[in-house]
Amino acid sequence: MTESQKQEVSSSNVLVTGGAGFIGSNLCETLIALGAKVTCLDNFSTGHRKNLEAIEHNSNFKLIEGDIRDPETCKHACENVDYVFHEAALGSVPRSLKDPVTSNEVNISGFLNMLVAARDAEVKRFIYAASSSTYGDSEKLPKVEAEIGKPLSPYAITKYVNELYADIFQKAYSLDTIGLRYFNVFGRKQDPNGAYAAVIPKFVMQFMNHESPVINGDGTYSRDFTYIDNVIQMNLLAMTTENPEAINEVYNTAVGDRTNLVELTQILKKYLSEFDSEIANIEVKHGPNRPGDIPHSLASIEKAKKLLDYNPTHKIDKGLQEAVSWYWDNLK
Repeated sequence: MTESQKQEVSSSNVLVTGGAGFIGSNLCETLIALGAKVTCLDNFSTGHRKNLEAIEHNSNFKLIEGDIRDPETCKHACENVDYVFHEAALGSVPRSLKDPVTSNEVNISGFLNMLVAARDAEVKRFIYAASSSTYGDSEKLPKVEAEIGKPLSPYAITKYVNELYADIFQKAYSLDTIGLRYFNVFGRKQDPNGAYAAVIPKFVMQFMNHESPVINGDGTYSRDFTYIDNVIQMNLLAMTTENPEAINEVYNTAVGDRTNLVELTQILKKYLSEFDSEIANIEVKHGPNRPGDIPHSLASIEKAKKLLDYNPTHKIDKGLQEAVSWYWDNLK
């Protein structure tokens, strides 16, 4: 970031919804470190208080425990706010297939509540977590922002509807928005527990416990695994960009490279075995493919590079090495 961008951050009041979650808490910490005044809104349905321990007593940090499904809570949270980072959502394709109604209530109705509150509070910009699931059944690789397919899950539908609502709010109410289509984000503070845990922290914990991870399918499915630091960089650039062409757009938030699940487990075993040599010998098992999963995901990041000056700092190896080290230090 330029000096003027850093100054903009340090002089701003910022709201992070879902701020106790994996991405939200990392974002809160970074914003606090840069001098911003940060309000976190979270109902702790998937977020954790422990994620806020490093900043909870900081004078520039405020926590609102509440739900984005309540319009009054959203209105209160947006008071005197310059920028909104909307990270709150019910993630997971399987969760949405099991309970589409709740996913819809949180991800669509909650999103709309936040847009209305942000509009009424006259915030400068609304940056929101979009999703690579929006590409649906499109088989084209790499994924380019302007070309999507049909959604393959209720979750994917909700995230696409978010993009449509954001576009309408800009056109109808002049609320500036930027959507970030996250591609398989991983890193510190990502929860390894629960039925809907992401694959990387789940596999890490299983290896650490000397259990055999189960890959869905033959392991050839591939993903553009994106380290948390790259995601934080994109959010900050979306907040501070002074390029008028960059605003009211949606961007792939990724590395622009892909790794299949067999390769992923090999890299994890390599780094984890540096802490525990027995992990190198743990067998990886295979199960059936998971409903709603797309075979391959790879992002084009050219648009983000061109309009936001995005330059990812962590490829898969570097990111996994840092993530594994964090998990070993914090969860062992």
